[in-house]
Amino acid sequence: MQLHIREKTAAVLEATGKYRKVGRAVDIFLITLILTNVVAIVLESERDLAKAYHYYFLTLELVSVAIFAVEYLLRLWCCVDKLDYRHLDLPNWKKRLKYLVSPLAVIDLIAILPTILMAFIAFDLRFLRVIRLLRIFKLTRYSRAMQLLLAAFKEESSSLLAAFFIMSVVLIMASCGIYLIEHDVQPDKFGSIPKSMWWAMATLTTVGYGDVVPITPLGQFFGGVITLLSMGMVAIPTGLLASSFADQMRKRRDAFHEAVLHALVDGEVDKNEKEHLEALRLELGLSQLEANQAIKLMASQRVHHMYCRHCGKRL
Repeated sequence: MQLHIREKTAAVLEATGKYRKVGRAVDIFLITLILTNVVAIVLESERDLAKAYHYYFLTLELVSVAIFAVEYLLRLWCCVDKLDYRHLDLPNWKKRLKYLVSPLAVIDLIAILPTILMAFIAFDLRFLRVIRLLRIFKLTRYSRAMQLLLAAFKEESSSLLAAFFIMSVVLIMASCGIYLIEHDVQPDKFGSIPKSMWWAMATLTTVGYGDVVPITPLGQFFGGVITLLSMGMVAIPTGLLASSFADQMRKRRDAFHEAVLHALVDGEVDKNEKEHLEALRLELGLSQLEANQAIKLMASQRVHHMYCRHCGKRL
């Protein structure tokens, strides 16, 4: 009985199977609650509003933390029945431990931990407010775009680390160079390499705040060289992420096309297969129009291959 309830809970929280509609309703409620919290935390930073509506802000905070805590505990309890953990040949406590250290579980914990700790430890309210704002990252669970971006970061992690390492080397070289050229003329701005890093960072990122600028001819020439060099440096991580993001979308479309082809083995898509494809579409974050076009395309290609292109007879 308990196992059956746990499986149902997992299906609702993951919005899969016949509990997909209920799960989507729960997701919409939680998304609304998260956005309401973010707006409330932002408004609470205004002292007049915080004093005038202190009771309402506090009530919303306590109710939200209670709901998020229940959600966190339910996800921890039923995570063993999730598709990602069900196939693992591990005892349930190890599966739950593995879930505890997953990024989404850590985000869920961060959403409730500051308010719980506030009851035992005195916090700076400004620090606490910023930490509570991290609840917005809970939207990652419900946003396919954010999941795609995280997948892109994970896929290109080694390339991005290499790119940032090169940028760090260039940053240090630029800081050392401008320090050697300008430190005698502007000791207040380029008196040390750490001070020079502010100018190097603003120049390498092509922000160019203009509050710290070289004034010697050699310094201005060096600054121009660094600016030209930075145009290519900043584009490297951007290009990697854009390419990986597009590749993630292509992989998801290919996975859906493969599922459609598998469903069309017998020549038609029955009711169960339609439900499976719809669940897969939601999981992959594809639009309804895109999914329908894929099904029509795969079906037309299959029909085309079922007939001889010379005589027109069925193969």
